[in-house]
Amino acid sequence: MPSFAAPDGTELAYHVVGEGEPLLCLPGGPMRASGYLGALGGLAQRRCLITLDLRGTGDSGTPADPATYRCDRQVADVEALRAHLGLGRVDLLAHSAAGDLALLYAARHPRRLRTLTLITARARALGIDFTEEHRREAAALRTAEPWFDAAYDAYERVWAGTAADADWDAIAPFFYGRWDAAAQAHAATEVAQTHEEAAERYASAGAFAPDAARAGLAGLDAPVLLLAGELDSGPLPRVAEDIAKLLPRAELVVQPGAGHYPWLDDPQGFTWTVATFLERGPAGAAV
Repeated sequence: MPSFAAPDGTELAYHVVGEGEPLLCLPGGPMRASGYLGALGGLAQRRCLITLDLRGTGDSGTPADPATYRCDRQVADVEALRAHLGLGRVDLLAHSAAGDLALLYAARHPRRLRTLTLITARARALGIDFTEEHRREAAALRTAEPWFDAAYDAYERVWAGTAADADWDAIAPFFYGRWDAAAQAHAATEVAQTHEEAAERYASAGAFAPDAARAGLAGLDAPVLLLAGELDSGPLPRVAEDIAKLLPRAELVVQPGAGHYPWLDDPQGFTWTVATFLERGPAGAAV
């Protein structure tokens, strides 16, 4: 398993799959091991995916200082991976909660980015977050699903703060465009892949300074793709549009029928969208 030393000495692992130009991939969760990304719906047939196991997750080591799980503290890990790979500039992809990490990296190291791809990504780093109202709005799109009633009842308990473990399992269908066997198998791996203590510290006090991050990204020259799922609540497509407005060369694509894991809902469409953006590269025009 390839690995490298983070600035604080923590040994971090990464996985390599596919062929072609390298694409650095940051997993969400937060603090979920990168295995759930798989081949990103076939994107590994077009690019060499280098997926980082964030500190304390997957095959990576546990840091001596748990405070380093905080999102902003992990920016140095991403930069260390770039340097380890000997890349002058990188194509960086981030999913879900890793959107925050990627945005902070872009703000701190704008000249190291060739492109930035944000897949159903959070942007607390920019002062934009998802709310219960957003979750309810997206859930209302699924009322015809056979699982809706039981899942929505569980959601109510989650929002009320009375959820049991079974309720967290029950709401999983809301995060997939299709609650089929593939989605169910994918959802079943989440708990085992997530470092709970690290997840609690990821967005802890001091992690984000939105005004500073917005200022740091105001002159970002790298093109940015935001891919949102039509059925996803994190972010809703209209919230993803708000995020895009804060990035100078951003374009937003809303994948029809997709939830929070769009590479599972339509692998071919997902791969085409992301690969086309990457192939266009820095010359691509903002939308």
